[in-house]
Amino acid sequence: MADNLKYYKIKDIPMNIHGRIDTSYDLIPLLSNGHGIEVSVQGSQLWADVEANHENFEPWVAIEINGELISRFMLDKGSHRLCLLRGVSPEQTTRVKLYRELQAMSEDPKTCITIKGLWTDGDFREPPSYDHRFEFIGDSICSGEGTYGARTDMDWTAYCMSYSRTYANLIGKELNAECRVISQGGWGVFSGWNNNRRHVIPDYYEHICGLASGYALSTKGGMLPADDPDIDVAKMSTGDRYGAGRAYDFGSWVPEVIFINLGTNDREGFNQPPFTDPDTGKTYSLRTDPDGSFCREDIELIINAAVGFLKKVRKNNPASHIVWLYGMLGYDLNLTLAEALNRYRTESGDGNVAYLELPSVNDRTIGARSHPGYESHRIVAGILTDYLKTVL
Repeated sequence: MADNLKYYKIKDIPMNIHGRIDTSYDLIPLLSNGHGIEVSVQGSQLWADVEANHENFEPWVAIEINGELISRFMLDKGSHRLCLLRGVSPEQTTRVKLYRELQAMSEDPKTCITIKGLWTDGDFREPPSYDHRFEFIGDSICSGEGTYGARTDMDWTAYCMSYSRTYANLIGKELNAECRVISQGGWGVFSGWNNNRRHVIPDYYEHICGLASGYALSTKGGMLPADDPDIDVAKMSTGDRYGAGRAYDFGSWVPEVIFINLGTNDREGFNQPPFTDPDTGKTYSLRTDPDGSFCREDIELIINAAVGFLKKVRKNNPASHIVWLYGMLGYDLNLTLAEALNRYRTESGDGNVAYLELPSVNDRTIGARSHPGYESHRIVAGILTDYLKTVL
């Protein structure tokens, strides 16, 4: 690194901060997919001091320069000085974005990336603003699982997941929108893919980054560990150390449109064996009738969960247009989710909601791990972009 670089503290740099992040620290924690920073620098070089940690899977990051993806790579444990930009004309202003590719990895309490400061031989300028704000809520599809890797790659590995190739990021680029994602592979609106009823996104929606909050959220309903003397600090997740379990201030960032893409894993539960909760000993299962159809009693549970989640999203986002998406990996719960949306409309009188059926993957658009590939996300991004142009 050149000797003429100057170090800048995070709080001294004008920047766009992407994702739900507690900004009260003197660093930026990247706890989930799409979390990152964006700066405009007038200089020939830009470096970042970052620290990474994990227990099971190395977190991946990506670098964009002037809106184009330049590189993506994993970070091993420890401190790193990353070169984000080098060799450009020092007179020009360059837009640089560093963000996390990997989802929150709720089962790994140590996974985290922190950005501690930046080095440059130039100066920082105000970064560009965005025209729109969109929020995306979902499962492995929103986490970009399958957007990288070969179609034959079936191992559950971090490199197959991304933010960079998801329809959320593609829409953001097309419409100059700031997009935030709340997603977790295998999770649902009522049940996870394996009938685990704790693996549901609605329970975590009202926290800054509940999916990165481990010990505190599961035992104390989201109370920050530092505020509770009964919590063993040694058992805190890294996310909790950086405010993941705190209540989210919905007024701080208001999305024009919220997309919910849940239901794929709830459907999978009908194919899986019962799940026994290790803490309670209770066993849960989504059932089918003798003729192979879904048990109506269990369908009602999914409908009620979806209606409840719509009410929770609306309570916290009174003016946002809400769109429920479904279909990229099959249509078996299509009528169920459509019924949930209609029931919500009837109960709430809320007409500012919609339901969109998305094209399922095929032999051409499927990616790694039998998930939607980049081509599938590109097609969906086009569909949703056209839809947004009609409602914005």
